[in-house]
Amino acid sequence: MTANPYHVLGILFLVNLLNYIDRQVLYAVFPLIKPDLGLSDTQLGALASAFMLVYMCAAPFAGYKGDRSDRGRWIAGGVGLWSLATVFSGLSRTYGQLLGARSFVGIGEACYGSLSPSFIAERFRADQRARVLGFFSMAIPVGSALGYVFGGQLGQRFGWRAAFFIVGAPGLLAAALTLLLRDPRTDPGAAGGSPLAAAPRAANALPEGAPGARPLGLPAQAAPAWADYAALFKNKVFIADTLAGAAMTFAVGGLAAWMPSYFVRSWHMSVGDAGLWFGGVTVAAGTLGSLAGGWLGDWALRRTKKAYFLVTGAGFVLSIPFGVAMLSAPDRGTAFACLFAAEFLIFMNNGPLNALLVDCTPVSIRSMAFAANIFFIHAFGDALSPALIGYVSDLSSLKTGILMTVGALFVAGLFCFWGTRYMDEVPERPA
Repeated sequence: MTANPYHVLGILFLVNLLNYIDRQVLYAVFPLIKPDLGLSDTQLGALASAFMLVYMCAAPFAGYKGDRSDRGRWIAGGVGLWSLATVFSGLSRTYGQLLGARSFVGIGEACYGSLSPSFIAERFRADQRARVLGFFSMAIPVGSALGYVFGGQLGQRFGWRAAFFIVGAPGLLAAALTLLLRDPRTDPGAAGGSPLAAAPRAANALPEGAPGARPLGLPAQAAPAWADYAALFKNKVFIADTLAGAAMTFAVGGLAAWMPSYFVRSWHMSVGDAGLWFGGVTVAAGTLGSLAGGWLGDWALRRTKKAYFLVTGAGFVLSIPFGVAMLSAPDRGTAFACLFAAEFLIFMNNGPLNALLVDCTPVSIRSMAFAANIFFIHAFGDALSPALIGYVSDLSSLKTGILMTVGALFVAGLFCFWGTRYMDEVPERPA
């Protein structure tokens, strides 16, 4: 068993890498699946949307169970399930079988995605959370990039089915590794072994900058009532965070699904090269953007409580001209440079928006808060955008479909700026 907060962060960062590799490998092999199974762009987009629909619907159940039981066991089960489903994706011989396998990936990832951010954040002080969750979220662009690279290279050399086999297998080992994790709410020793773990909340407030300060110990929590969950929908900071996340997810989900195909079609790149270049740009921009957003958010928080929303909203709005320039670039080098700038600014949201969710919700309902956030950001985000972009592509062009993501980023920025009006509702030193 491990209780060290940095060990927990490292293990779940590794699992998050596999999470996004298994999720995004599908998009890298779209150009290979399309002729093999005789699919339209609408059907390809529906593969991504089916995953998201199941993911978002399973998330509230996972959050409900996570608030009442050992989250570590649910995380381990979810990792094992999505890894098996990824392997079974490669065994699919029909569109229906592939659709079903990707749906089971969504169930497994819901058990992980709903529980892991709060599972990590509760081990660190409030003024560290944007940086910690920014690092954790860095696995999103890195894992996504590896998914594109592995999917493109393995698919081109061995076929799209082999790509699923190879990337799915390591997750079974990762599932065993997550069994070492303790839940700080059900095992007081998991909070760094601190004797404060079982003490009342007031005794847990460590002085800012105290020497050797450890993660905050968490007292035992009574099972939350439905009224506690209903209060989330009166929490305007939670609502603004979720609406901004939904608009951002619409944009990012659409770009993730279709940018490799866009470069194959617009710049006549091979599947392997498109995955390699798009993956490389995504990992560089996403890594730097996630770290920069987490650091800038925590730095600005010393000056204003509105910092997390301001940093995120500014990033979304500033990314818009680069997104437009990418689609009208005269050559692919310029297109990739603009894509890098846009992704850097978009990924600045990862640490601040997740830290806000932790800060604005009580400990007892955090699993459900993240689950509800997951449900809504995907219901109005990337459960819609891949299929919608595919539909517009069939009617007009892929470039026209991708252009919708730019408008979504503007809406995301507006929701962030609206959310700044309600930051006085967030406690000074949340648990």
